[in-house]
Formats: sequence, C-alpha cells, structure tokens
Amino acid sequence: MKKRIKEIPGSIVAPKGFSASGVFCEIKKLGTGKGSNKGLKRDLALIVSETPATVAGMFTTNQVCAAPVKVCVERVKKGTAQVVVVNSGNANACTGRQGMADAREMVSFTERALNLPTGSALVGSTGRIGVPMPMDNVCAGIIEAATLLGSTAEHAANAVEAIMTSDTKPKQIAVEFKLGGKTVRIGGMCKGAGMIQPGMSPTGARPATLPHGGLHATMLGFITTDAVIDAKVLQAALNEAVAHSFNRITVDGDMSTNDTVLVLANGLAGNEKLKTKNSKLKTFQSALHHVCLELAKKIVRDGEGVHRVVTVRVNGAKTVQDADAAARAVANSALIKTSWHGGDPNWGRIIDAIGYSPAKVVEEKIDIGYSANDSTKILWSLKRGQPTSATFKELCAAVAPKEFELHINLNLAKANAVMYAADLTEEYVDFNKGDVTDASSLGG
Repeated sequence: MKKRIKEIPGSIVAPKGFSASGVFCEIKKLGTGKGSNKGLKRDLALIVSETPATVAGMFTTNQVCAAPVKVCVERVKKGTAQVVVVNSGNANACTGRQGMADAREMVSFTERALNLPTGSALVGSTGRIGVPMPMDNVCAGIIEAATLLGSTAEHAANAVEAIMTSDTKPKQIAVEFKLGGKTVRIGGMCKGAGMIQPGMSPTGARPATLPHGGLHATMLGFITTDAVIDAKVLQAALNEAVAHSFNRITVDGDMSTNDTVLVLANGLAGNEKLKTKNSKLKTFQSALHHVCLELAKKIVRDGEGVHRVVTVRVNGAKTVQDADAAARAVANSALIKTSWHGGDPNWGRIIDAIGYSPAKVVEEKIDIGYSANDSTKILWSLKRGQPTSATFKELCAAVAPKEFELHINLNLAKANAVMYAADLTEEYVDFNKGDVTDASSLGG
C-alpha cells in the first residue's frame, strides 16, 4: 500500500484549493514564556480552502480544556468548515468567560475578514496557560494574514513557523496517491515538543473510544486534503489514524489542555465520493495514517531536550488495555527515560515499570530485548524473567543509537501496543524549570 503513496513538497497547500499564511502580530511577547518569547517570529496562521470543506477533528480529553477546543468541538459537529485560524504564544486556557468570548471573536473576526459565512471558521491556540489573549494584536494579525494568503511552499512554511512554540524544527508533510484514476493529495503540519502525551477523542470526552486508545507543550495538527469524502467517513478515518499516531506518542507524559487535530477535505480532486469501506477508502486511510504517523514521530524527535527516541513495543498481553498500560508505564518512567539518555540498558527498571503497571503480568514469562528500528534481529536481555547470556557491552551497543526499539513480550496472549517515546535529559529540566525572576524563562 505504501508504494502507492508518494511524498511531495507543499505541506498543507499541496492539495488543490488550499492557501495559507503566517504573520507576526506580537502575541509572542514578554510574559508568554520561554519558547513562545522568540523575538520577531510569526505567531498567527491562516489555513483556507477556496470552497467549503468537509471537516473532522480530534480533541484533548483533559478535563481542563482550552476555550478554542470547546469552540471547535461544537463547530466540527456541523461537518463543514472553510478556514482555520491558529495562534502561538498564548493557549487561551483557564481564561474563563473572557477566554471563551475571545475564542468566539477569533472565529467571527476571521469569517468577516475573509467574507465567509458564519460558522465556517475553526480556531487553535498554543502557548502559556492562564494569560489573557491580546485581542487587538490577534485581530490585526488576522487582517494582515488574510492579505498574504498564498499556495506556495513559502506560504506553508510561514504558517508552520507561526504555530511553533518550543519547537526547534518545522513539522510538515504532503503525499499524493491515486483514487479511481484521480490524483488525490493530503498535506499536514503540526507543532509540539513539550507537554506531550496526547489522548484525543472526537468530542474531547473520556474515555477515548479508539482502537488502542489510552487516557493519560501542546500538540496541534492541521491536515488538508482535496479528496471527496463523507464527513462521517472522514471522522472515522481520522479516529483510526490518530489512534495509531498522535495518541501513541509521549515526550513527558503530560496531556495538554489544547491538543487538537483538524482535517479539512474540500473535494477538489474530483474522485468518486468515499462513503464505504472499499479499496479506495483503504488507500485513503493508509495515506492519512502515513501523514499522521510521520508528523507524530517528528514531534517526539523534536521533544524538549530529547537525545534519543525509543519505540516501545509490547506483545503477548491478555488485552489491548494491558498492552497499552505496560507500554505507557515504561515510556513514561523517569528512571527508564534517564537511563536511555545515559545509554544504560537497565532492564531492571523496565521490568519494574511493567510490574507496577495495571497490566496483568507474570514475572516468569516476561521477555525484554532491543533492536534497530524495523529490524527483526532482537538482542534479548531477559527471557522468561531471567537474564540472558547477552553481555553488558552488547546491550550498551544496542541502546547506543539515537533511535532504537524496545521489545517486551508478556507471553500471556496475543494483544499488543506501541508507544513512541523520548529520553529525559538535563536539557529538558533546564528548559522547563525556568527562573521566577525572569518571566521570559517560564514555560507554558
């Protein structure tokens, strides 16, 4: 299936009929915190479809969620949208009635600025929590961004920059593939480096009713496609893609108040409408999954202070819930993450985390091993709960690469789960501890 999918340039403007822009309007200023306070860096973006688009969304299941999330949850229910306005430097979270009024004004002002129908705009925000939104700056930015819309790679790059906070690298991708002889494209961009362990659902309600779904700074993702697709089918496809990508990553185990993924599908590719489960929908699902997973992995690789990325694979669990619980316990253990940073293959910490997880485990059946990414050659450090003959030197070599895989087999049944995780470094602590005498050093 992957052979049918070709990566192309253009990010969110690669699909037909989409334009974007990014501007600096001084939302990222003193008081919005380290990472957000980055000088004259763009801090407001627009993503616009030239025609009304089918929309789907996934939202944080944090019980404390930001005003823009609440606005989007309601608006996505309509099934159509045409523009997304996104700001960085301010999360508009825990800002009370004024925050809700500001989020609603952001969408209304955007609609007026672009002469679009009421209800056609969606909104996303990221940055420091609890800071009032500087609406004069926001509205000025929307007006400027509306005049700078375009469909070049530079326009997409400007939009990507505008949503970044503590990110050090832009995160974007685009693919194209064939559906019934028609060329279809999907483009995407995202941001995220800290406060990362998304657990999103279509409504933001718990539990996340997703395959492999688990509950646990901000992760924002925006995806565009020119595919013709039914709104319910698009939502189901996004549910599936997010379940195996954004909901499978962790940098620090913290779920944000603002996590959001939105997809706009404007139908300009002209393919036969995707309605039911058939080969064409499977191709679309595969492409959407590819886009989401690649974006999600980019977040982990750019995590705050991250030096190593580890794919944690749990097999042989009695249930999917057990596999997920064991994988998350290992992926979020501070002791394990610091050992990864130090290049220490400390399987003792790993089996300890497996044991205290809610998963059903039997000590005498647990296997733990390491491999290169996507390799079938595994160096086992533990078999059936006992150390193998692998030497410490061999194990150190196995965990020395910047990326590797950790394999855990509980040998109880056939359920499995995967997490894409990061190490924990001194740089992460330095970045996030801040200095209370310097507001610009404080994180979100």
